[in-house]
Amino acid sequence: MFLKQCLATCFLLFSALAVSQPQVQLASQFSDDVPVNDYLISEKYDGIRAIWTGKQLITRQGNSIYAPDWFVDPLPEVWLDGELWSTHNDFAFIMSTVRKNTPVDSEWRKIHYMVFDAPDQARQMPFEQRYERYTRIVNGLNASHVLPVKQFTVVDNQALALLLDAYVKNGAEGLMLHRKTATFESGCTDNLLKLKPHMDAEAKVIAIMNGAGKYDGMMGSILVEMPSGIQFKIGSGFSDDERRNPPQPGDYVTYKYHGFTERGIPRFASFLRLREIDY
Repeated sequence: MFLKQCLATCFLLFSALAVSQPQVQLASQFSDDVPVNDYLISEKYDGIRAIWTGKQLITRQGNSIYAPDWFVDPLPEVWLDGELWSTHNDFAFIMSTVRKNTPVDSEWRKIHYMVFDAPDQARQMPFEQRYERYTRIVNGLNASHVLPVKQFTVVDNQALALLLDAYVKNGAEGLMLHRKTATFESGCTDNLLKLKPHMDAEAKVIAIMNGAGKYDGMMGSILVEMPSGIQFKIGSGFSDDERRNPPQPGDYVTYKYHGFTERGIPRFASFLRLREIDY
């Protein structure tokens, strides 16, 4: 079910994007039957996906990212894939910084480019070798704001669960698993998996519901629609500021949930953020 949901979401993303969108790998959900020793594992950084084309920094949708010259000048003439990230639980700041057309230097000084792939001329190279390649490339830049994402292995699912708990307690969003022998493949694939303490997905905002009690005069919940057409309400996870300035109909939001009801509605759905695709 998780893979089907990922594929449905990806179809929704691709159908709405311009043809200039770069080729990127998108993760499927982890499942307990995955042979974890076949994968390299890294922290999942809660930032903005960024592609360095060798000449320009862009989002995964192909939109320009206006970083300061000093930020991009050290980058090589090599295709890099990574995450613009500052620190744990800082997504709002990262989004605010990265989406500005005129970069604010003092804000970008807090941003790191966490590189986790360099697939351009190495697409047929197994990821285990691409890891060594991108680490060598990034370390050779001697730029303190550009860092290679560390990859490691665990022996079994129990060790993976313990590792996930440790990373989440330290503020991480979760873990990423990348099949060691996998060559580069654009789109959703089980060669790349994401593992979080909860599941998440995207939905389109259909309507805004007024609040009551302490939320009188503010948004109380939003009605959203999944790619399958199922509609449901999300009323938790919002800050007071987000309730005063809620997502609008037509926006896409990311929400977390814990499984599904018999009707296919996400259980305990809670708002996380506006979906990155809207940037």
